[in-house]
Amino acid sequence: MNNNNLPTWINVGVLPLLNVMLAFAVMALLFIAIDVDPVEAGALIVQGALGYQEGIGYTLYYATNFIFTGLAVAVAFSAGLFNIGGEGQAYIGGLGTAIVCLALDHTMPFLLLFPLSLAGGMLFGALWALIPGYLQAYRGSHVVITTIMFNFIASSLMVYLMVNVFKPAGEMSAVSRLMTDSAQLPFIHDLLAMVGIEFEASPLNASFLLALLALVAVWTLLRRTRWGYAIRALGANPTATNYGGINPKRLTVIVMLISGALAGMLGMNEITGYSHQLRLDFVAGYGFTGIAVALIGRNHPVGILLAAILFGILFQGGNELAFEYDNVEREMVVVVQSLVVLFSGALSLMLVKPVGKIYHLFAKNKEA
Repeated sequence: MNNNNLPTWINVGVLPLLNVMLAFAVMALLFIAIDVDPVEAGALIVQGALGYQEGIGYTLYYATNFIFTGLAVAVAFSAGLFNIGGEGQAYIGGLGTAIVCLALDHTMPFLLLFPLSLAGGMLFGALWALIPGYLQAYRGSHVVITTIMFNFIASSLMVYLMVNVFKPAGEMSAVSRLMTDSAQLPFIHDLLAMVGIEFEASPLNASFLLALLALVAVWTLLRRTRWGYAIRALGANPTATNYGGINPKRLTVIVMLISGALAGMLGMNEITGYSHQLRLDFVAGYGFTGIAVALIGRNHPVGILLAAILFGILFQGGNELAFEYDNVEREMVVVVQSLVVLFSGALSLMLVKPVGKIYHLFAKNKEA
């Protein structure tokens, strides 16, 4: 039960679903305003995202990034910290993954390089979140402000490194050299082919399985360990945790380290899983979308999984929609995503009271 006296299945499942339905209702009005049949447009989004194997692959590929950044936000928010620096932490985490791969891919096999590249991404992401966490805990600097600043610092740092360090001589684009096979995660369609299952080629790779493991790990941490209890207690009442023998300052730093490490795992999908090279702007807003994913998912791993898939559908289906309709620009797809964020984030509590009244009414009738 949550503080609104509603069971978890309503808070994590029913309320987000109703908010998303309201967002889609407003979206339908916008489509009508630009002379697009909303039913036809909605069917095209679903068809483009889930109607064929390649579309499903792209949907889950996008969802993988949203799982990592959504979990990063959720862990911090569980401790009462609004970490909106997932964009920068994912950026620097990808840098750590790329450095390990580019330095060792010619001399080390995949089985050794994979855990090292994963550790490199998590370490760099955690270290990028360390300073905002320390400033919040020991200097009183608000983590929202510092993580925003660090997003811009990460972006500027990556521009310098890509242009002056990683870009091969004679290369026009801001990309590194391609990594060898030992640094590349297998694609899901290749893994399925090994067991005799045919699946259309797509960017979906083994990092999706890694994201599912991260969901389980975060749920276990927050719900089944003493650390998780301390984190949730810090988010509920920092003063009480101090009297309860928990050091809130040290725990704040630890939570930010965990959050940054989760965001840093995004590089496994984008760099070792898909492009096989370090590219400028590979994060592409996934860190900011992760905030919406965590809000829609109510900071619960199951909710985050469903919200990540929803945004994967919107990304992939939105691309199909913009391709099919001349009067639907890419910006229109962004508006659709923004509506989902609006109703699931800023207006997320709008339906709590009416849903609560209905639930308690049925509960009383059942008892009677």
